[in-house]
Amino acid sequence: MLRSVLTAPAPADLLDFLRAHLHAGATLHLAGELEVVYHGRAASMAEAGDRFVVVKPDGSVQVHGPRGVKPVNWQPRTDHLSAALEDGCVVLHAERRSPAEVVRVRVLSCALASALELVEDTQLVLSGTEAQMQAALARAPDVIEPGLVVLERELLVGVGGIDLYALDRAGRSVVVELKRGKAGHEAVHQLARYVQAVRSQVPGEVRGLLAAPDITVPARAALEAAGLEFVVIHALPQPEERDLQPLLF
Repeated sequence: MLRSVLTAPAPADLLDFLRAHLHAGATLHLAGELEVVYHGRAASMAEAGDRFVVVKPDGSVQVHGPRGVKPVNWQPRTDHLSAALEDGCVVLHAERRSPAEVVRVRVLSCALASALELVEDTQLVLSGTEAQMQAALARAPDVIEPGLVVLERELLVGVGGIDLYALDRAGRSVVVELKRGKAGHEAVHQLARYVQAVRSQVPGEVRGLLAAPDITVPARAALEAAGLEFVVIHALPQPEERDLQPLLF
């Protein structure tokens, strides 16, 4: 798991470390006195202070302070990551093209730098069968989206059975495809076929919604390109407990 670790590295050593691991599929951690500048839809600056940076293999960057769970600055996705030496300090540059955003982390002093190789060999799979998942979400559709009203389960159309057919708050038809585990391309294609089938039979706007614990990056891109939506389902609602003891009156 641990590829490399440096304690109180000099700027030149830290730069070599970042260049060696930044694009090598490692998860990087930097702790020290950092200055953070953000430019994009707004502009902000976090003055020098003790902070902790996480750079993940997917290019996401998070800068954390000593308190709270929310990062001080972050980039959910980056198109360009680089490190350089500027005025004696290492600067980590994270850039995103759409929307145009840049996060620059200047390392004034580094206490610790580590590179970890984390293998993603497990995934969240919701308990029960897909039929049980379907029944649970049909009972409590607000878990999927507030105001959603389920009209049919396993609604048969020409290309198969829709898990949940519903109406949203605006009265639009919603086709919901459910997956217990991480959704991939096949789930996106299946949802797209169902939506197309419903659009050929029902007037008005028809939304397509994929509900699952997670989705692959390529599947997410295909979903968005098709104008479909994704909802994360971390846990299923539990059925209400009923008193099995009959009443006397």
